[in-house]
Amino acid sequence: MSKTKLNYKCTNCDYRPPRWVGCCPECSEWNSVVEFQATQQPGIGKKISTTALTMVPLTEIKTNSHRRLLSGIQEWDRVLGDGIMPNSFLILTGDPGIGKSTLLLQVAHAISQHHRVFYFSSEESLEQVKVRAERLGCASENLLFSDQARLEAIVATVETDQPDLVVVDSIQNCYASEVQTLPGSIGQLRETSFQLMRLAKEHNVAIIVSGHITKDGNIAGPKMLEHMVDGVFYLQGEDRWQTRVLRSVKNRFGSINELGFFEMETSGLKEVSNINEELLNATNNSPGASLISYLEGSRPLLLELQALTIASKYPSPQRVVTNLDYKRLVLIAAILEKYLKIRFSAHDIFFKVSGGFTIKDSSSDLGIALALLSSYFQKSLPEKSIALGEISLTGHIKPVNLITRHLNEATTYGIKVIFISHNQSLPKTRIKVKRLHNVFELMELFIEAEDHSVPKAE
Repeated sequence: MSKTKLNYKCTNCDYRPPRWVGCCPECSEWNSVVEFQATQQPGIGKKISTTALTMVPLTEIKTNSHRRLLSGIQEWDRVLGDGIMPNSFLILTGDPGIGKSTLLLQVAHAISQHHRVFYFSSEESLEQVKVRAERLGCASENLLFSDQARLEAIVATVETDQPDLVVVDSIQNCYASEVQTLPGSIGQLRETSFQLMRLAKEHNVAIIVSGHITKDGNIAGPKMLEHMVDGVFYLQGEDRWQTRVLRSVKNRFGSINELGFFEMETSGLKEVSNINEELLNATNNSPGASLISYLEGSRPLLLELQALTIASKYPSPQRVVTNLDYKRLVLIAAILEKYLKIRFSAHDIFFKVSGGFTIKDSSSDLGIALALLSSYFQKSLPEKSIALGEISLTGHIKPVNLITRHLNEATTYGIKVIFISHNQSLPKTRIKVKRLHNVFELMELFIEAEDHSVPKAE
């Protein structure tokens, strides 16, 4: 006869304390310890017999060519890697009210034109979903809705009807009956995400869930949730415009560097295919500003760098840097001080990348240097000019990769001058090309040639 014993375990780290505690002593997570019934069978400890697995080489495994689910929303399809891969498990997250449900509804409607799509709304009633769908113009016979939040019912429905795409909005409100904790708890998220992942793989159905984020901007729930899914996508907002940026931070079926741009309107999220036009309209040709072309995935972005240098009144000069690695700015300033004899070490430097984008590529070195010098000399760079080049520790300008992509984008948006390395290979172009060997030649842009104060190359 089996014996039932009451035990306790942490749903976050699986630590099992001898009694209930409010804070797990192992992982310091509050309210994560729950009761569970452990059934002890007679003869526990005996070896359980099971059938050995049959191992096969990869060469004998048959594969089917999966056609991706295309929505026709180019910004969405590009970020996901040219559409949604069948049997994939994806999560879309972002701040409250950023437009996750709106975007998922628009994508589900677009895909339902050629595929069967099930939409489970665990956060809103069907009446609320209908009001949004009518406002967005999303109505299709192949797009079916339910406000069911119980995991067992969702799984049974998908297994029976075999749709091509399933949307669960959101996973925090979805719950498994066998887990004796509230929806959104760590234990519930573990169970629901595992069951949905197996459902996607075993039944060849693509599943997209929306998820909440914490105040730190991370996905709410255990870290294993990010490891379990095939793709993690963030929908973020920019303060300067009503623009939403779709970012990929994990994608097993595509690049993680792609960006998609949308603009929030009353009729929903509208694609912004000419984001560079908006970026350029927000720029001005002033001292301390320079333009660079920065590659995000396959898309070059024309970004404005802004610098402000001023003689410091403090023993330790300030360095205030936004959306750029602090050490990279300090390095470029040190190179300019070493070879051009400009005492940036005695100046406060304030630096930012306009538009809210973060740059990490060394191809922005030349643009950073030009912005610093432009602010120091209070002289503007040539109008509609961009800089592309890496600066070595010896002060030499080095070429960058994929220059053709940058050049094509610059030509499209009317760039007139491009500053590059002297040995950069370049296709034929209408843009005026200014080739540079080292940082000494940058001074010619700000000081007249006859001025003897210009440092000379050694």
